[in-house]
Amino acid sequence: MKIRSAAWAAIAATLALAATGCGASEPVDEPSASAAAGGEGSTEYPLTIENCGVEVTLDAPPERVVSLDQNSTEILYSLGLEDRVAGTASWTDPVLPGLEAANADVPRLADNAPTYEVVLDADPDFITASFGRHLGENGVATRDRFAETGIESYLSPTDCEGDLIINGGGTRTQLLEVESLYTEIRELAAIFDVPSRGEALVADLQARADAALEGVDADGATVAFWFADTRTPYVAGGYGSAAMLAEMSGMENSFADTADDWPATGWETVVEKDPDVLVLGDLQRNRFPGDLLADKIEFLESDPLTSTLDAVENERYIALHGAEMNPSIRFVDGLEKIGEFWKEQNAD
Repeated sequence: MKIRSAAWAAIAATLALAATGCGASEPVDEPSASAAAGGEGSTEYPLTIENCGVEVTLDAPPERVVSLDQNSTEILYSLGLEDRVAGTASWTDPVLPGLEAANADVPRLADNAPTYEVVLDADPDFITASFGRHLGENGVATRDRFAETGIESYLSPTDCEGDLIINGGGTRTQLLEVESLYTEIRELAAIFDVPSRGEALVADLQARADAALEGVDADGATVAFWFADTRTPYVAGGYGSAAMLAEMSGMENSFADTADDWPATGWETVVEKDPDVLVLGDLQRNRFPGDLLADKIEFLESDPLTSTLDAVENERYIALHGAEMNPSIRFVDGLEKIGEFWKEQNAD
């Protein structure tokens, strides 16, 4: 069979309304009906959130946020907060379809990680990150260093277990759950005083995830997720976001016994495991050999070793963008593509 990629799905109409029909909250003398029901303007300040071992306190909604990762950027855009975004960084793919207008006028500070000085030049009053490596000693800057200049920071709960930072030197001890992503959405919505938009986004993702998996029967098929690099391929370990996709869709991750999110392995190991299906990262960054989907397929089908894989011989590929294999709102786009693949398989 040929590669089948489900069409990109834009954010649902209800979210479009939530993102464009609600402006930034304004101070009012008396609580509105919306605020009383938990809508816009209902966050009470000062707001304190326990975030990955750090206490974050805000006296008001941030006005200028720098987002250090595409994942957090697209959450902010989906919440209709593009007017608050002073800069973005670390992109693996084009912006999520449907969010192009939101992204159009926002400065990109760097395609990858920016320097601390570049971030400060954007004059932020708040920092968000999806991966803890940006907020570590060898990253953009530590959270303490940002705090010294009066800038609070927020790290996605998908990248921590308590105060253990996964992409900051830690290793997961349990499978990532989608609820961590929903927590991130709700907390960012509360921070920016748009809680009803956060609930709308979560509800939409939940509905799409349910629909994507309805009638899907993967029957425990084994799968390997290949993110990047033809020399020493980075594959999905047993506890990260891609492993969560496998679990949710009823597939068995061939590298479930590996704790790291994206361990580097050898092709001999992949061939030995001989997964039924290969999920291939369709990355647009083109930083490493095999980032692009076409390059991955060419390598798999021409290499004397990998060409013997049953999944290669039968072209059982599922193409996912890099952001769909990372903890982000795009997990549901990944589920939709996986669901479509298996629905077509079951129909054959």
